[in-house]
Amino acid sequence: QLQFVESGGGLVQPGGSLRLSCAASGFTLDYYAIGWFRQAPGKEREGVSCISSDGASTNYADSVKGRFTISRDNAKNTVYLQMNSLKPEDTAVYSCAAGSNFYCSGSPPATRYFSSWGQGTQVTVSS
Repeated sequence: QLQFVESGGGLVQPGGSLRLSCAASGFTLDYYAIGWFRQAPGKEREGVSCISSDGASTNYADSVKGRFTISRDNAKNTVYLQMNSLKPEDTAVYSCAAGSNFYCSGSPPATRYFSSWGQGTQVTVSS
């Protein structure tokens, strides 16, 4: 069974940085594209970024382009999301999930094509 554990969230001031981790257990990440998603209070979950199984292809939502960077270390079975220049509107619960490379190309990941959601990690950007 695919399971993810997200970590690295916290409270940060606007303009600050955080690095989120998405660790897989019970399976190897090598064959999966991994997406990061976020859900703010009262809003639907949205795709933030996605990385292909070999790490060669990435994509981002327009709202985070130039500020967030997704990466993966298959040897550690972990995917990362480096978040810089954080804004209050980035406040949300961030989760990761697995999908196929087909749904991780050309546009940010769509929730309906990904599965095995972790519990998420809270990111709060506030002064």
